[in-house]
Amino acid sequence: MLELRPNCETCDKDLPNGGPDTYICTFECTFCADCNESTHKGTCPNCGGNLVLRPTRPEKFMEKFPQSTKRVLKKG
Repeated sequence: MLELRPNCETCDKDLPNGGPDTYICTFECTFCADCNESTHKGTCPNCGGNLVLRPTRPEKFMEKFPQSTKRVLKKG
């Protein structure tokens, strides 16, 4: 199941469900639009996969399977 991470893995910006500027790769690495465009240029720095817009989860689904509360720590 896709895990909606709550923040950008590069800059730690909050990325709520339904955020229009949230990108993921096939391994669910999560980035904001600014980091995708300026730093990563559409390619995941972790696995090399293509970054695409993250799908939005319906509110009913989010109630049954809530968003992860894990924070992704910036390395470096």
